[in-house]
Amino acid sequence: MLFNSFIFLFVFLPITYIVFWALRTAQHRYVWLALSGYVFYGYWDPRFCLLMAFSTLVSYCAGLSLLRVKDAGLRKLSLVIPITVDLLLLGFFKYAGFGLRSAETALGLVGIDLDLPVFDIVLPVGISFYTFHTITYIVDSYRGLIKPTRSIWEFSAYVSLFSQLVAGPIVRFRQIEQDLDNIEQADRRRWLGLGISFFVIGLVQKVLVADTLSGFVDPAFGDYASLSTVSVWLLMLTYSFQLYFDFCGYSAMAVGLGYMFGLRIPQNFNSPYKALDPSDFWRRWHISLSTAMRDYLYISFGGNKHGISTTYRNLMLTMLIGGLWHGANWTFIIWGFYHGCLLILYRHYRVLWDGLHRILRQVSMFILVMIGWVFFRSETLDIASSLLYRMFVLTQGEQLNNMAILLPILILAAFWSMVGRNPWEWNENREWRLGYGMVMSLAFGSCVAVIAGGRDSPFLYFQF
Repeated sequence: MLFNSFIFLFVFLPITYIVFWALRTAQHRYVWLALSGYVFYGYWDPRFCLLMAFSTLVSYCAGLSLLRVKDAGLRKLSLVIPITVDLLLLGFFKYAGFGLRSAETALGLVGIDLDLPVFDIVLPVGISFYTFHTITYIVDSYRGLIKPTRSIWEFSAYVSLFSQLVAGPIVRFRQIEQDLDNIEQADRRRWLGLGISFFVIGLVQKVLVADTLSGFVDPAFGDYASLSTVSVWLLMLTYSFQLYFDFCGYSAMAVGLGYMFGLRIPQNFNSPYKALDPSDFWRRWHISLSTAMRDYLYISFGGNKHGISTTYRNLMLTMLIGGLWHGANWTFIIWGFYHGCLLILYRHYRVLWDGLHRILRQVSMFILVMIGWVFFRSETLDIASSLLYRMFVLTQGEQLNNMAILLPILILAAFWSMVGRNPWEWNENREWRLGYGMVMSLAFGSCVAVIAGGRDSPFLYFQF
């Protein structure tokens, strides 16, 4: 089920909202949130619900074990075993085919012709996100950062929370633990206006901006081999804005839905195209993922405590794993390697870079990120190589279609993402008055009109 669909906007959300606030006890609200999450998730394929339920049960039992067991060895087993189970599930569904294909190719390079079996495995939507939720819960319980819940329904509501289930943000239990514990006393009206505002702004970003840009991106990528150098640069510029507004829009809607149900979901984007350097970019882009990689990977590897060479190694390992997390493809691994290199180079030449003018740093950083998106968007290394060749070697070719329409949209997208306010800045200290309510109503109506006249448009991060 999509946030930007009639079934969600006019059936699922109203029913879920009305019933939730009609219920009076915390237990009943946990049960309702969990059940609604499974209905939302099962709308794609009910079979996926069994996998999420199994992962939820394993992690819940691990939490109970860590709550009761005091022996250090048994606590370690309560950490390792459930995380191994979660990673094995993720590895099978997401990486088994990639691993077999890569092994077959590697063996072929050394003269061993081996025909390995090929599995046609359907990737469950959102498995990377809810696996991150369950793993962070177990690790935080082991570290004593949270007290594991005894309520299976509270934990199920957390894992299956429909607002952030399939594409984030990656919400750690401790970030909404207080709101979940106090859900019985939640005030329906306290954050309703803020929630609606976040949701509508996110819907505008997705429906009116990202989906409009996708109408230029998708056909151009289908005919990438015929494009000129200028067209490829414009294509990657368009994709950069499409990806940002698509994912930022989803995150803003998730935050808004959380507020509507009395749950404060943390910020996931903070104007990343305003970043002045690689470190700044990762403090702004997909914040829930970058902070999770920092806390559970980079720091666990040793962080920057053991010398510069070890710090560089830890940065690179973290970014490689982050790239692989996005997808079972060498293009994602190289994308992670690319950003690892940017982070390392920035640490080495920080003084020189920081001495440049602010505007030059922002524009340069945006261009570097845009180049990295080539690997992120390309399905194969051959496509990525062809695009990069055309970007940096002057090549004749076709121009993008409808340039007179595209250029004004790009200018508006650039202004909003690189100069204007993001959803969090927009809603800071926002008071609902008649004029603002009318603007939100007009924006929502415009989105509904576009949805009615178009086709289903899944969010780009659903594939991860």
